[in-house]
Amino acid sequence: MDTEWIKYLLLGVLTVGFILEKSLSYLNIIRKVPKVPDTLNEYLNQEKLVKSKVYQTTNFKFGIITGLVSFLLTFGFIYFGFFGWVDTWLRTIIEQPILLSLIYFGVIFIGSDLLSIPFDYYQTFVIEEKFGFNKSTVKTYFSDKVKGYFLSIVIGGGLLAVLLWLIHQMGKDFWWQFWAVSALFMVFVNLFYTALILPLFNKLTPLQNGELKDRIVQYAHSVKFPLENIFVIDGSKRSSKANAFFSGFGKRKKVVLYDTLIDQHTPDELVAVLAHEVGHYKKKHIIWSMFTSILQVGILLFILSQFIFSEKMSLALGGTTMAVHLNIIGFTMLFSPISMVLGIGMNIISRKNEFEADAYAKETFAGQPLAEALKTLSVNTLSNINPHPWYVFVNYSHPPLLERLERLEN
Repeated sequence: MDTEWIKYLLLGVLTVGFILEKSLSYLNIIRKVPKVPDTLNEYLNQEKLVKSKVYQTTNFKFGIITGLVSFLLTFGFIYFGFFGWVDTWLRTIIEQPILLSLIYFGVIFIGSDLLSIPFDYYQTFVIEEKFGFNKSTVKTYFSDKVKGYFLSIVIGGGLLAVLLWLIHQMGKDFWWQFWAVSALFMVFVNLFYTALILPLFNKLTPLQNGELKDRIVQYAHSVKFPLENIFVIDGSKRSSKANAFFSGFGKRKKVVLYDTLIDQHTPDELVAVLAHEVGHYKKKHIIWSMFTSILQVGILLFILSQFIFSEKMSLALGGTTMAVHLNIIGFTMLFSPISMVLGIGMNIISRKNEFEADAYAKETFAGQPLAEALKTLSVNTLSNINPHPWYVFVNYSHPPLLERLERLEN
């Protein structure tokens, strides 16, 4: 396959991916606003349902604009060879290959992020503000940006430097060695995310003694789930949306509850949400999720090793000689269909796991409080209660609300 065919293959993959993504979003958004289901009568009225549809439509229209801008810029960079032009320009300044690649990715990342800031700012301070979700300030927004850049340089840049060094030292055999590095890093992040990274953005405080903590500890003991680390995160400084999550393994496992979650739910509902999360832990979903993620990374790296020294790929992107960084960009684009298929498979497994965790919460605590918590969460976040089945199949990691309620309440 010559360079022109590779170039048009890249353009084709990009175009088909964009059309497919937006077509699925369109199918999802044109679904009619249904009548309020009987199970949601106490939580939702037709006015709120229409407001939810307006919120989803607003995000869809804005997503079309941002997606189209991103698509056209990427298409133009490929078609006119701008990815290669940046490489040629940097070669007049930098000779060392690893440093060249690091600077190249830095230029592309910063350029892309600067272009996205106006859209992201509008999403946060106009759309989310309009519907009552945004609690962030301009100072917090840009502070997050600076901290994000710092982490990208230190962590992302460090991992990228290791990857590039292994590529230049080990040739095509780099893939299994960097796979080992990636696996260790993923486990490390899971263990220490709440201790090292999260505090840069949010404040974590131990859950105060009281009814809620007593109920949580009592439930944890009843299912033989030793739990001492229960924290509250100040999620309300950025959004009114609520969440909860587990982090870590063994003695380092923590439960983190958003302050917005505590404000919006009864103790029974909160214990039910915790029981759902414990269900994931007891059913080994967290371990299997980590395992499959590591396996995915290994597949990606192995396929990358077959392309990494392709001169034709570099030339197809407008380069004048073989460049590892150009080949990584080209590979990322070509891998996107495989990534989508793997993502669909992961979502299927994830939806099954959610049903199992719901069932565990129902068996060990109660189904009704969890159902009530899900209703409150869905209504408060203006979620889509009538998504298109194809959109669910491709994009949903959690089952639609009504399917979960049917299993919990029947």
